[in-house]
Amino acid sequence: MIRVGMLSYWHVHAEDYTRQVLDHPDTEIAAVWDERPERGREKAAKYNVPFYESLDDLLARKDIDAVVVDAPTHLHRDVMVKAAKAGKHIFTEKVLAPTLKEAGEILAAVKEAGVKLTVSLPRLYDGYTQAIAGVLAEGALGKLTLARVRLSHNGATANWLPEHFYSKEQCAGGALIDLGCHPMYLVRLFLGLPDAVTSGFGFVTGREVEDNAVSVLQYKDGALGIVEAGFVNSHSPFSIEVHGTEGTLLFGFPEEKLLVRSNRKGEGWHEVPLGKPLPSAFSQWVEHIQKGTEATENVALALDLTKLMEASNRSYEERRQIRLEELES
Repeated sequence: MIRVGMLSYWHVHAEDYTRQVLDHPDTEIAAVWDERPERGREKAAKYNVPFYESLDDLLARKDIDAVVVDAPTHLHRDVMVKAAKAGKHIFTEKVLAPTLKEAGEILAAVKEAGVKLTVSLPRLYDGYTQAIAGVLAEGALGKLTLARVRLSHNGATANWLPEHFYSKEQCAGGALIDLGCHPMYLVRLFLGLPDAVTSGFGFVTGREVEDNAVSVLQYKDGALGIVEAGFVNSHSPFSIEVHGTEGTLLFGFPEEKLLVRSNRKGEGWHEVPLGKPLPSAFSQWVEHIQKGTEATENVALALDLTKLMEASNRSYEERRQIRLEELES
């Protein structure tokens, strides 16, 4: 049995990961730490495990094998480096860190300690992503010229997001670094890593961080990636479109159907069956711990995600295009 320490309930998905720990036959919750002690005590009591005010004290426990990190984004580097040095395997909510430099420090600590790291990038493993990957692999769209992925909800206008999700210090951004992570890593999956990024942010509800965002990824071969995210839209479907010289792929307009039209597949639009979802990132993490394997692709995409988010934030702040080679590693 893998005994897990839950490190913070700051993130809105922390309870979801708690449920995954409890539901998996090979994991159990052993303890809770939270940077807000009152919240941590409440959760520890709920799950009938000890609460630790000191992170160091929790990590010192020899009977804790691993941790789930749902701490504020700006604490990720410190929390995960400590966890790695204590020999704990790490599962974490995206983003890995706000900057490439911090992400590199986390990965260096993980490598040195020999622990297993996996980042929650859930839409990588959904059935539609597997089906889209298949279409792209067979070349039905020809040379890819544009990919656009949009994900938005009304969390800011309907006021159901927790107030700390609008803290620039804690989150290192707003809609893009939270919700926009999913479109970003999907565009990265479809088109690869771009050379440069340009972003535009909107502040519809007047908060400290953006609640409406677009990031444009630019590639040497002329292709473009468009990432859209927002907290201010009531009925905006999750949608994917990929275009190429020989065809177009659409998903979520608005139904969750995958449609392809290609010069190489005859006339008209064709519906492509959705693929079988892969095991969740959490389940994969447990398997990596048990088998001694590495989440190589997951971690590489998580690192690229941090690069793209840092570049997007800098692009808005500096009002210019940011080349990825400018980032400090």
